[in-house]
Amino acid sequence: MPVFDLIAFDADDTLWHNERLYLNAQAKLASLLATYQVEGEAGARLYQTESRNIKYFGYGIKSYTLSMIETAVELTQDRITARDVLAIIDLAREMLEAPVELLDQAAETVSRLSSRYRLMIITKGDLHDQETKVARSGLENFFQQIEIVSEKDRRNYERLLDGQSVDPSRFMMVGNSLRSDILPILELGGSAVYVPYPTTWQHEAADAPPPEQAGFYQLEHLGELPALLEHLEIDGLSPKRSR
Repeated sequence: MPVFDLIAFDADDTLWHNERLYLNAQAKLASLLATYQVEGEAGARLYQTESRNIKYFGYGIKSYTLSMIETAVELTQDRITARDVLAIIDLAREMLEAPVELLDQAAETVSRLSSRYRLMIITKGDLHDQETKVARSGLENFFQQIEIVSEKDRRNYERLLDGQSVDPSRFMMVGNSLRSDILPILELGGSAVYVPYPTTWQHEAADAPPPEQAGFYQLEHLGELPALLEHLEIDGLSPKRSR
């Protein structure tokens, strides 16, 4: 029988590319601000502004846009023109309209697992943007449920698992963020699969658990996930044991 009752996937930078959209927008913002003789500060100041604004605006492109505008006003000492503010808003539209590009082997992996496991997406960010990306990804039908939350922390994971009547020991989370996808699940006694993405937002950075941590697994790419699950089933390993 399946070793897990529910497997959940993060969305951004786990199933499809996302962070590079933000890095591209940040580079364009820095280029715009350079015309105001602002150099070398944009990235660091933008991150400071984002971090400060999370509690007000949450996550996602719309929140990012407000932080870009605020950063631009501050760094130009109120000199930024209305036309350039509109240019920043245009950057946000470009991000929202960008094609959803799946990571290698994402579609094949969730398609294969969906025939044996109950699958779910747990992601955070702007509700409309995330719903739209899920729909455009072509993966929606492989998942029994899509959950978009304001924060991915222990409290929200507990609430979601209670709602699904799933014991944490029978739950696996797959994602690229140690802070949001891995550590809260291990605290609950579940299993977590870390699939690193080449670039990670500073806010999501955290120290990795030790390799021997019960329930913790690290893979190079999603294509390795079916083999891991088969290994757990064939060998009769407890979900809470480290491979």
